[in-house]
Amino acid sequence: MAMGKFVIRSTNTGIKFDLKAANREVILSSEVYKSLKSCKNGIASVAANAPIAAIEDQTAEGFKKEKNPKFEIYTDKAGEIRFRLKAKNGQIIGVSEGYKSMRSCKNGIESVIKNSAGPTEQE
Repeated sequence: MAMGKFVIRSTNTGIKFDLKAANREVILSSEVYKSLKSCKNGIASVAANAPIAAIEDQTAEGFKKEKNPKFEIYTDKAGEIRFRLKAKNGQIIGVSEGYKSMRSCKNGIESVIKNSAGPTEQE
């Protein structure tokens, strides 16, 4: 079965990673890091936290607060559903693209969990 992978790339302001599914679609994007080492630490953090993260659906009324690490599902300013992965210390490790439906968003989370052990390559 084809695995997803982490792709490290340079930006104008530093270095970041995208976790891509087997179909090459980006399922999680990091912040911009200042160094390659901290970017690789971010990738290691996804691999460590995604498989054990709880899911907190912040779109639900009176939602239950989960402990970190967790995936937080929320609605963005454009009204799309997104998720972010938070580490044990509460820091955001990565965020998703916007989804039109809750089902697609939850599929995205499943995909991050499934692909979080994927290899890393540099662009």
